Amino acid sequence: MLYKNITFIGAGNMTSAIIRGLIADGYPSDKIMATNPSQAKLDILIADCDICTSNSNDDGIAFGDVIILAVKPQLMSKVCAAFKSKERLSNKCFVSIAAGIPTDRLSEMLNGVKNIVRVMPNTPSAIGQGMSGVYAHDVVAQENVQFVLDIMRKVGDTVLVDNEDHINTVIAAAGSSPAYFFLIAEAMQAEAINMGLNKAQARKLVQQAMFGSAKMLKENEDLEPSQLRANVTSKGGTTHQAVLSLQNDNIEQTFARAMQAAVARANEMSKEF
Repeated sequence: MLYKNITFIGAGNMTSAIIRGLIADGYPSDKIMATNPSQAKLDILIADCDICTSNSNDDGIAFGDVIILAVKPQLMSKVCAAFKSKERLSNKCFVSIAAGIPTDRLSEMLNGVKNIVRVMPNTPSAIGQGMSGVYAHDVVAQENVQFVLDIMRKVGDTVLVDNEDHINTVIAAAGSSPAYFFLIAEAMQAEAINMGLNKAQARKLVQQAMFGSAKMLKENEDLEPSQLRANVTSKGGTTHQAVLSLQNDNIEQTFARAMQAAVARANEMSKEF
């Protein structure tokens, strides 16, 4: 992997996760900078990762070949407006991990710069098990796209999509989905407690069952999820009755509506910023 200078504008949880993944993989710490208006988060990154830091985004722009915009969508316009001339930005590759802001709008915020890659990661990136969708317009050099893919693979896996609208699908299927699974775990744990188990027992049963099921899904990519489900669903047995109950409650339609709601909100956000 080519070691370019990387600047993270913003030092939140996703920045921390990506930086820690890079450092763990041997990326030189002196080629990474994070900027943030407050010092506390930067001090943690200095202590744990020995990277360069600054309270000035101008310092970050000057340092980085690749600029990762890791700020909240509602702050993006203000942050980008503070950057200086187009000439200063034109040789940079910008990476946005903000939901809902399309590349055309990002280009406007960056004085017409086109070298922009959008990334939608998810929170398991913090433990190296993330899933990130990546989109780049045809004008972005393949070298830059590959570099961004390499970065995100330090904290999990990636999917490169060729249509920017599909980034919103990534949000629905991966970016937001940890919350779906946590909600299922929450419901299962609560009912196990209601049935008489203590909290520790219920938590252990549910978390290991979900972990093991996810591992089986990942390690059996030749089998469809429907087949894996069928393999543990003996007709007339306990699992069959549980699955039938879920299907009678239209679980498929429930998840479809949830994912469509996530996409609809992402589309709304694209008009807000």
